[in-house]
Amino acid sequence: MTLGVVMLVHSNFDRAEQMVRHWVAGGCPVTVHVDKKADAGDCARLIAALGDQENVSFSERFRCEWGTWGLVAATQAATAQLLAQHPDLRHVYLASGACLPLRPIAELRAYLDTHPDTDFIESATTADVPWTVGGLDRERFTLRFPFSWKKHRKLFDRYVKVQQLLGFKRRIPNGIKPHMGSQWWCLTKTTLTGILNDPRRAEFDHYFRKVWIPDESYYQTLARLHARKIESRSLTLSKFDYQGKPHIFYDDHQELLLRSDAFVARKIWPQADGLFNAFPRKADSISAKAEPNTSTIDRVFTKAVERRKRGRPGLYMQSRFPVMERENGFTAARYTMLQGFDDIFPDFGDWLGKRTGATVHGHLYAKDRAHFAGEETIFRGGLSDSARLRDYNGAMFLTNLIWNGRDSHQCFQFGPADTQQIRWMLAKDTRASVWVVSGAWSIPLFLSRRPVAKARAQAARMQQIEHKLIKVLRSPYARARIRILTLADFVEAPMDTLQAIIDEMAGHRAPTLTEVPKMADLTGFAAFLQELKNQGMHPFLTGDFATDTGRRPERPKPPKPYIIGQK
Repeated sequence: MTLGVVMLVHSNFDRAEQMVRHWVAGGCPVTVHVDKKADAGDCARLIAALGDQENVSFSERFRCEWGTWGLVAATQAATAQLLAQHPDLRHVYLASGACLPLRPIAELRAYLDTHPDTDFIESATTADVPWTVGGLDRERFTLRFPFSWKKHRKLFDRYVKVQQLLGFKRRIPNGIKPHMGSQWWCLTKTTLTGILNDPRRAEFDHYFRKVWIPDESYYQTLARLHARKIESRSLTLSKFDYQGKPHIFYDDHQELLLRSDAFVARKIWPQADGLFNAFPRKADSISAKAEPNTSTIDRVFTKAVERRKRGRPGLYMQSRFPVMERENGFTAARYTMLQGFDDIFPDFGDWLGKRTGATVHGHLYAKDRAHFAGEETIFRGGLSDSARLRDYNGAMFLTNLIWNGRDSHQCFQFGPADTQQIRWMLAKDTRASVWVVSGAWSIPLFLSRRPVAKARAQAARMQQIEHKLIKVLRSPYARARIRILTLADFVEAPMDTLQAIIDEMAGHRAPTLTEVPKMADLTGFAAFLQELKNQGMHPFLTGDFATDTGRRPERPKPPKPYIIGQK
């Protein structure tokens, strides 16, 4: 026998018995450690059930609290007993009752035969990898941790805080450099004997007793002193989530586990009968020599962790009230907000929709109601046009609208007469494209033919609201694609801006414009603006218009230069 197994068991004893029998049938002696916290009756029944297996023994029991020394003490006792009973072993594999061999045990033994002097243990310094979860990496080796993190969380945290405030630091024993890694290893007899019989073992054990999670650092550190050759990887497929908790494999992970070519996997759900019936898989001459390769499933787990941490853009977790700054993007797809264009072009929405194929809404945040495309009263997903419902949470209203209509480009009109709840959302949303023609709100006032004295107050209010929006859009926190033009700049060359909008919304399907939509009649508009100034209201957001044409005065073209050549 060249391979022995140390198995840690604390629950699900029927499955543990099944796993022990798998290992013994594969030619491996097994020493079982049962957590001292486990029920004595369950332990006795397991011992009795395995009484027919002569290569199975049970070691001294220790209390195994997560993150404490008991787990190391348990492996020390079980390993020493296994090596004493079977001195011909070459490798010892550490497993748990929740570990399931995926490939025949004979394939694992053959693999180790080709690596007789290699220790398979994940071992890396804290400075080299960002594995730690909970904010303690180097500190777990320089502070004391006498309290259980799971049972006495407050005491644990307060004791750590006190040590940090006092500047307390433990001395790391000379000659060792702390390493970390998975607790599931496969070490050679030579390395384990060196660790267990090290003359300084009492010193090392005393130091690691107060290290946090010593089962992930004791062997990982001391193996560096005694191993001939270390492969810093575990032969056990074990995945962890972003909180440091192990992923649990269920029946629907069967195909994934087959693709991994791993020898052993943990942690298996006890009721996953499909997995326990399918594995270990039958011997296959083609895959018998396959190298364990978890990279094929690493990408799947990476995506799963990313999805769990960040979610899908624009889709909010239903278990709590959404905090937009913590989500993966405010909205699910790109969209466009246009301000001022429908004031300049009366039929702008219909014209834009025909040329882009986008869903062009009216003023979604109008005071009376949400003006959906086609003047519908209900949009996809049951979104009502009710202003009261919309204004209960204006940002989520837009988020839902973009999510429900994410199969097409959504576009809507906005203006200073609308509810302004979403100003900061528009500015921060990286999926938003914001086009503002400042001062365009003055055109409806001009066309209303109201006396300027009566329109003055409304013009001042509109300008103040729009000015606040522009300040937000120009904030250093703004992340949207933002273009702001004055009304005077826009009417001087509307074709360029409209073509850019259409190109952005329609992409490669965008047509080349040959004409702009019909513009509102601005005859006398400049005089209207001048009268507003005369009344004491300065419409600075509109830009400069000529006095009589309603447009900027054309600058005289510079004279054509003449080059006088020399003969």
